[in-house]
Amino acid sequence: MRTVCLDFDGVVHSYKSGWKGYSVIPDPPVPGVKEAIDELRKTYMVKIFSTRCKKPEGIAAIEKYLEKYDIHVSAICESKPSAFIYVDDRGLTFNGDWPAAVAAIKSFKSWLE
Repeated sequence: MRTVCLDFDGVVHSYKSGWKGYSVIPDPPVPGVKEAIDELRKTYMVKIFSTRCKKPEGIAAIEKYLEKYDIHVSAICESKPSAFIYVDDRGLTFNGDWPAAVAAIKSFKSWLE
């Protein structure tokens, strides 16, 4: 089964309040994320990655958050595990064209900005 890997902040957690610490996750989920994950889990393993996982309290906070909102995933990881695809609010697809990539980086804005 292929893996879909989702960033936590800005993809699952709406992250409207910004960073408040490893264990502080104040905002609701991004609308539709639970339903999307439920659909993806029919065909893929769904894993969450987050820098919050650098500390045990960050992992515990994510676990508690997912439980609170009845969101089920296969794993929670500190770094991006091997996956078929990554979904990240601060990601950029590289297509082999560095000049285009540099231009895209310079003009990039997350959906939260």
